[in-house]
Amino acid sequence: MFGLSLHDPRVIGTIAGVVVCIGGVATWLVLRRRPTAEEIERERRAQLVRSGRIIDGTILDITELETPDEPDHPREIRFVLYKYEIGGVVYECSQEVTALRDFVNPAELRLSFPCSVRYDTHRPENSIVVAENWSGLRTTAESVPTRPLPQRNNPHASAPVQ
Repeated sequence: MFGLSLHDPRVIGTIAGVVVCIGGVATWLVLRRRPTAEEIERERRAQLVRSGRIIDGTILDITELETPDEPDHPREIRFVLYKYEIGGVVYECSQEVTALRDFVNPAELRLSFPCSVRYDTHRPENSIVVAENWSGLRTTAESVPTRPLPQRNNPHASAPVQ
């Protein structure tokens, strides 16, 4: 046989050490601080700002918070629904922006306006249009390049009426 018994001080010390280690790990797992949902979302936005790729999108809809019927109460946006296309696949996503109310001006947000979208290249459905230190929301449609219509010199056309 091996010559080990429960009366051997090395066996008792090893068992005690294992019990202490298991108890320490169990205590740490129970008492450790878990991140809140807001902290997880803030870190997701920060990660997309750091390493996300930018693409053009379109604002589809906005959802406002239910506010009391007070005329002086400002509008508050809850969700921004937007779409973008990557590799022929159209993604329609929404972002909750209630925590970002200081960065979203409801008066400047327009439906069907273009926007910039930051997305994860490995998971294209993971995207944002606004974060604490970046915004893809555009305030005017002038950001869309337009070409003036060509003027035709048609001798048969009548002169403009003044």
